[in-house]
Amino acid sequence: MTLAAFDHVTRTFGDVVAVDDISLTIEAGTLVGLLGPNGAGKTTLLTLLQGLRRPTAGTVTLFGGNPLDARRRRRLGTTPQETALPETLRVGEVVDYVGGHFPDRVPTGELAEEFGLGELLRRQCGALSGGQKRRLAVALAFVGRPSLVLLDEPTTGLDVDARRTLWEAIRRQHRAGATVVVTSHYLEEIEALAQRVIVVGEGRLLADDTVASVLARVGVSRVALATDDPVRVGLLPSVVRRESSDGREELTVADADAFVRELVGSGLDFRDLTVRGATLEEAFLALTDTGAALKESA
Repeated sequence: MTLAAFDHVTRTFGDVVAVDDISLTIEAGTLVGLLGPNGAGKTTLLTLLQGLRRPTAGTVTLFGGNPLDARRRRRLGTTPQETALPETLRVGEVVDYVGGHFPDRVPTGELAEEFGLGELLRRQCGALSGGQKRRLAVALAFVGRPSLVLLDEPTTGLDVDARRTLWEAIRRQHRAGATVVVTSHYLEEIEALAQRVIVVGEGRLLADDTVASVLARVGVSRVALATDDPVRVGLLPSVVRRESSDGREELTVADADAFVRELVGSGLDFRDLTVRGATLEEAFLALTDTGAALKESA
């Protein structure tokens, strides 16, 4: 069942193209990771889906209709990148106020237990730490038992342990029936949570598949070696990215076998060669570099 869809959607702001002819669907029951560098169009896609902006061209549908229809948005939960909470209200009062807008809300105590807010219910929002405010903002996205939840950078400002605790809460909500879309700068977060990964770059859709399939599709590997001529090694045809660290070259290559053949055939000095598969972060960087290059050549 399709909960949301973008059909050849473009959104411009003056001369800036934030979303460039994107088509995709979000199916019920999935946990989707939305990735892209700053300015890639991630937040614009979410605001279009929330009815906060209208597309310049194309069609956005939410639960089969227009996102501007408040009845459809009632089934949607969101956490924006920045959330303003009323400083003088207590945490429990904020949960009650937001929950009161939904016909089948999660009880305050139950929601607090799920997101680790039980001891904070009587504390004023102004007295919360940045991480506590972020947890509250994410919890509020689930208070109305939404069918679809949009989480824009949900764990920004949280330490590693708090992030992992919140991941578990998101997973439990997903298992309970919520379809979730997460944007994040922490690629380990997407790798840990998402069943499906959507990568956008400069407004364009670069990839849309499972984590494993995105890694396989990009096909990049990581090669580490020491050499006396790093610049020439970095110019070999298979090299996508080159970084230097502690006297060694860290290379992202499109084809490890081809790279080794090129390296040997070049006659360049090298030693201590190691090869491994790419992480999602390295695949993501390769995809966004490729997307930018394609746009420049178009």
